[in-house]
Amino acid sequence: MSAVSTGRRQGRTPSRLASGRIPGDESRRARPKPRHKRPSLLLGVLMTLMLLYCLVPLWWLVVNSTKTMDSLYGSFAFWFSGEFSLFQNIADTFTYQDGIFLRWLTNTLFYVVVGAGGATLLATLAGYGLAKYRFPGRKWVFAIILGAMAIPGTALAVPQFLLFSGLGLTNTPWSVIIPAMVSAFGLYLVWVYARDAIPDELLEAARLDGAGEIRIFFVIALRQLAPALITVLMFTVVATWNNYFLPLIMLSDAQWYPLPVGLAQWSAQSSSIGGQAIPHLVITGSLLTVIPISAAFLYLQRYWQSGLTAGSVK
Repeated sequence: MSAVSTGRRQGRTPSRLASGRIPGDESRRARPKPRHKRPSLLLGVLMTLMLLYCLVPLWWLVVNSTKTMDSLYGSFAFWFSGEFSLFQNIADTFTYQDGIFLRWLTNTLFYVVVGAGGATLLATLAGYGLAKYRFPGRKWVFAIILGAMAIPGTALAVPQFLLFSGLGLTNTPWSVIIPAMVSAFGLYLVWVYARDAIPDELLEAARLDGAGEIRIFFVIALRQLAPALITVLMFTVVATWNNYFLPLIMLSDAQWYPLPVGLAQWSAQSSSIGGQAIPHLVITGSLLTVIPISAAFLYLQRYWQSGLTAGSVK
């Protein structure tokens, strides 16, 4: 009589060895195979088109910055041709008009450091205050911030010009820096993040230990707000670096131009009377303008996803 039948008669469950089953075999058989989703053809096509939309202009910029002005119009636009003149074009860009390109680059860095840095600091302070303090009119302040986000910057350019003109600040760096230090979107982003990322119990414990509000903000809250701070900094840096319209109407002295306005003036020389066409220098200058902001974006984007999603799930 087999071991299986003997086990059944005695009311015992037969062992796996007696039944011929190997331990672990059931788990391997019962484990469902991972289901791989079929790639979407439409999604792949859309992503490819978006990638080409972003990379083709950059490739055109890199290729044409290596050409001389003569070969710029007599060769295929998307491939190298003639003498490799990238380094000569860079040297000519920095020496043209007594090196004014370097001045524009310095101005842009100054506007970014002061304007974007100030906007990040003010947005962090105001967003933290709105999220963690209760005061009369708090809802009205929040409504005004949402309304400010809906107003495009170009609609405020003329009123800002009239205001700064009345104060005597036009054609000065402050006419570019002060508007850049106000970021309604940055304030809203910090407010939403601080509301869930910083527990009220943590602040109360710090107050019970004798910490003041300033110390609580810089020692405790600021560390918790680091992802949101980096995210706001990235947005404000990109916006200030690419700022064109406001400096165009605020500044009349070329010594205070940022890079976008200065390069636009170089590009407009070819259509002016007696102007010199320098398309190869405009293209090379545009490439030099793209490199720093791209490097900053790639460095800061590691914190972007954390800054946008942290606090959204409890």
